[in-house]
Amino acid sequence: MSLKPPKLTVVGAGPGDVDLITLKAIKAIESADVILYDALINEDLLKYASSEAELIFVGKRKGCYAFQQEQINELIVSKAKSSGHVVRLKGGDPFIFGRGAEEIDYVRQFGLETFVVPGISSALAVPAYQGIPLTKRNASESFWVITGTTKKHQLSSDVILAAKSTATVVILMGMSKLSEIVRIFSEENKQDTPIAIIQNGTREDENVGIGTIETIVDIVTEKELANPAIIVIGDVVEERAVLTSICKEVNTI
Repeated sequence: MSLKPPKLTVVGAGPGDVDLITLKAIKAIESADVILYDALINEDLLKYASSEAELIFVGKRKGCYAFQQEQINELIVSKAKSSGHVVRLKGGDPFIFGRGAEEIDYVRQFGLETFVVPGISSALAVPAYQGIPLTKRNASESFWVITGTTKKHQLSSDVILAAKSTATVVILMGMSKLSEIVRIFSEENKQDTPIAIIQNGTREDENVGIGTIETIVDIVTEKELANPAIIVIGDVVEERAVLTSICKEVNTI
């Protein structure tokens, strides 16, 4: 048993660009005795960890789980009891389809102190890096952020409701359901609605396809787009701001 008080800090690692991390998140990583990290984080962030910290990959790659969620919950508790401060490092923001709240709920019953460090959500940052404003006057007054795959591995029924609205629709984890998404929007006579698919958003290997509901399936094939990707649907896709390369500009400062 550790002499340190057992505690969990759930940390948002941001959308992928290593610079899109908060100072509070870096401080949490630096102070961690154990870091449990997911597949979507930029592993360059682990350089901030202490040389004595234990680093454990608990993410999913190509459908293969390193640990099931129940095992992750139990691992957090056991490592906190034996080592002290556990940091659970998650892509984007841990409270947006990240199960961060579920993990906190579980470990509280075992007496752990619990904290959260919000992260920059990929749902917001990835479109922004492509100059796509999720809201813009005369184009969109609101936006939906929807999971493309529910716990039952089905497309969220909220997509049907969103397709009936004039709002921008952002779908995470939806590439495997793209044909179904296209069908739903087509049934609402939105074949000409602009759509963007952004793979590996904010990273150096970012890949982007832009078209309409009617053309996007062919564009995905042509550009070989795949997960991890974010789908943005709405008139704002045509309202893209012209950006100088953000990454290059920041790195030269």
